[in-house]
Amino acid sequence: MPTLADLQARLGYRFRDARLLRIALTHPSTAHEKGAPTEHNQRLEFLGDAVIQLILTRELYERFPADEEGPLTKARARLVNRRSLAQLGRALELGAQLILSHGEATHGGRERTSALADAFEALVGALFLDGGYETVRTFVLREFAGLLQDLTLPLSLDNPKGELQELLQAGSPDAPHYSVISVSGPDHDRVFECVVQHGGRELARGIGKNKKAAESDAAQKALLKLRAAQDAQGAALTPE
Repeated sequence: MPTLADLQARLGYRFRDARLLRIALTHPSTAHEKGAPTEHNQRLEFLGDAVIQLILTRELYERFPADEEGPLTKARARLVNRRSLAQLGRALELGAQLILSHGEATHGGRERTSALADAFEALVGALFLDGGYETVRTFVLREFAGLLQDLTLPLSLDNPKGELQELLQAGSPDAPHYSVISVSGPDHDRVFECVVQHGGRELARGIGKNKKAAESDAAQKALLKLRAAQDAQGAALTPE
């Protein structure tokens, strides 16, 4: 098993307070196993998420001075989601370092996308507290360098399938799944009907003159439904 010293060597940073690093690697499942209050990484995850957002928002703002808020927001969502964060966590071999309950370890917790993404965010939070903003900024930009290099703006604002995938994968590693459920009409005037699903749940159905158009229509309808639900939830949480 790699040690904390091995991890710090990969990070290129030695913690002054090693306790912060240990907390960042402690999964919440441990709190239910030991029967006593155990400090785990959820609070550091909360902090790290905000730090990552700030650093990458500033980087995008400076890299793409000609782009407006919409494309920049989409670019940030493409960079920061559960899948990309878990990917970065795997590259650092955080799974081997995670402190898990016996049950979580037995059931594949070290490779779980959510656990790796949360640990990466918690690690960023710990770096921020231990080393300060410039230290963590250097780390985040180094880890996201490949993703930033692949990013080109302006992003398409007329890409409902891409937008739906980004929206869904901001909170889940699973991609939406499209399937054709019917084809009707004469050969010269076909009508395709497509359904888009996520996590085994149907989001919407769309129609079009070909499979691609039907998938795009389904994605657009799913986006409208999801955004309406988000708006309704936000309105319910806003005090009068």
